Amino acid sequence: MLVTGGSRGIGLAIAKKCAADGAKIVIAAKTSEPHPKLQGTIHTAVQECEEAGAQGTLAIQADIRDDQAIQNMIDATVSKFGGIDILINNASAIDNSGTLDVKSKKYDLMHSINGRGTFWTSKLALPHLLQGINPHVLNLSPPLNPDPRWFKVGGVAYTMAKYNMSLSALGMAEEFKGQVAFNCLWPRTAIATAAVEMVLGSVGTKASRTVDIMSDAAYWILKQPVNDCTGNCFVDEEVMTEKVGLSAADLERYRISSFVPLIPDLYVGDPTAL
Repeated sequence: MLVTGGSRGIGLAIAKKCAADGAKIVIAAKTSEPHPKLQGTIHTAVQECEEAGAQGTLAIQADIRDDQAIQNMIDATVSKFGGIDILINNASAIDNSGTLDVKSKKYDLMHSINGRGTFWTSKLALPHLLQGINPHVLNLSPPLNPDPRWFKVGGVAYTMAKYNMSLSALGMAEEFKGQVAFNCLWPRTAIATAAVEMVLGSVGTKASRTVDIMSDAAYWILKQPVNDCTGNCFVDEEVMTEKVGLSAADLERYRISSFVPLIPDLYVGDPTAL
């Protein structure tokens, strides 16, 4: 299992969930040395995966804006473990600035990581995924909601970049139907990550769910047979209630605080609520 952007947050949570089931985990991300504001590196992430029960781990420093870095990441994974069965396209960049305010550097960053990086990582992993056991690709990207108000709320530049991730999954799901499963996963509410803490502060964190709801939903998706589960834009809450069978009361286990109303995430629900 290869996870991009896996040094912290949702990517690491998914890796640890699968590690607990004995998966071999490859953590690929830019952070190899401690970040002044964000916790976690590729090395601390693989240590956590090992402690969770991974049968093997590999840390790779990689920038998925660089084609050769992606190829090196794929080659190192295959050299270590003999193949790739699961790819988690989690690496992403965010800037919700409006059109007049977004900077060219941020625009290029979002589109080179979110859209292009996801596509190219999938492309270069596919020769190995096609040889894998029940191979899955899971993109951490939203449902393609046609309501144009989301472009205003999320920012046109960021929304375009994230929707490109989803378009990659839906297109490849059809192209490789019956061979490799491609799906997307997105949270119904804000998720308590370091990024949320930085942007929304402690109040935003209290109004979030834990990363566990995303890792539990991802785990269900990745366990499904290739032929039965592909081409979907899943929402974590719907997976856990409609597929796993949890009740609304059961979902309370994922809340950071039962006293603070949950903040809805982008691209799901009513855009006027944000």
